[in-house]
Amino acid sequence: MSEAAVSHYLTEFDRFKNNRLSDWLPKQRADALEYLQSNGFPTRKREKWKYTDVSPITRRKFTLGPATPEAVDGGFIDTLRFSGLDCHDLVFINGGFSENLSRAGNLPDEVTARSLASVKSENPALPERFLTGPGEEIDHAFTALNIVFLNDGALIHIPDGTQVPAPIHVIYATDKNTESIMSHPRNLIVLGRQARATIIETYAGGEDTEYFTNSRTQILCQDSAQLDYYKIQQEGHRAFHIGNTKIRQQRNSRIDCHSLSLGGSLARSDIDVELDEPGAEINLNGLYLANNRQHIDNHTLIEHKQPHTVSNEHYRGVMGGRARAVFNGKVIVHEQAQKTQAHQSNANLLLSGNAEVDTKPELEIYADDVKCSHGATVGRLDENMLFYLRTRALDKDTAKSLLIYAFADEVIRNIKLPELRKRLEYNVVGELPDTDLIKGFMK
Repeated sequence: MSEAAVSHYLTEFDRFKNNRLSDWLPKQRADALEYLQSNGFPTRKREKWKYTDVSPITRRKFTLGPATPEAVDGGFIDTLRFSGLDCHDLVFINGGFSENLSRAGNLPDEVTARSLASVKSENPALPERFLTGPGEEIDHAFTALNIVFLNDGALIHIPDGTQVPAPIHVIYATDKNTESIMSHPRNLIVLGRQARATIIETYAGGEDTEYFTNSRTQILCQDSAQLDYYKIQQEGHRAFHIGNTKIRQQRNSRIDCHSLSLGGSLARSDIDVELDEPGAEINLNGLYLANNRQHIDNHTLIEHKQPHTVSNEHYRGVMGGRARAVFNGKVIVHEQAQKTQAHQSNANLLLSGNAEVDTKPELEIYADDVKCSHGATVGRLDENMLFYLRTRALDKDTAKSLLIYAFADEVIRNIKLPELRKRLEYNVVGELPDTDLIKGFMK
């Protein structure tokens, strides 16, 4: 199965090379091709993929989408925007930048927030400096594919001392009228010293369309920079999504990272964090919702490499039907990382006897002066709380829905942007019985 998939993607690469291949990073691309041919796609024999079978992706023959996607209905894109936030919107359709659908926001003149390809055509040294830096290691075939098909994405550069007042919103949408297409977007986010910004990534597509998105984001926060970063994965229910986020932080920088997995038939999100210098702090906030036969996998890795670094991780999942979820959170405290604080928790709510979750929190500590904790829970709705709500004249379905909403809201309430928080609350409520009644409780 893997050999056939590799052969298919090599054929696709030949088409890509002949039609629209840029001259970017020839050595890295050659290395990625060699890795793909030598290693193939990960199987469940590999520890990191033990609970996730990628054969639903590898047995399908996805192809690159049209290079000129301007005919896509702009009404669908409008449903993904946050009109009340005055965002700077960068819109990509099938992985290609759409200037017509993008909207300029209130950005300082010195800020770069543009298509990666357009920046490269004017100043190739800027993107290539980061594309060839740390974080470019190939750890599995999907990373290799992203390098092989590198063509476009978003480049966001916030210079030293610059504060961006409004969010930058990067929207990746897949044409709902085209079946079996793939895209491999690449994002570079760089914040200079004492810079501050809010960045949102949204991934979406048609509910009845089968497609494959394989994204990769690299984030660098330099000294004392502050970033609020949101990734919203709301792909269609027949879609496949593999996402990889690499984060590097320098002295006294802080990132609040929110990972929201709401869609996709099979979706995996990897977040790898390196706290490289003293004072760096990362807060990972995650929510995943799965129903029917959805499979959602979250893998996180946080490495404390220097003293006085802080990490807080809080993930919650709700699974119904025959859905399956995976959470693997690993924290490594290196020997020199004294005075580290690292706290991790994962809570899961199963709504069905057929729903399943595999949770594996991990701590590796090589320092002796640290404060670290981790834990995981898997359970069902509290019968005592259900009984309490029933005694307050609520029917059983409404009582269940309120408890589910309250469970998910433990994560959603940490989101700073009111419009985004409200949209997510309504997304969660929209999947529950007695939707209108619960909305009344929310007002």
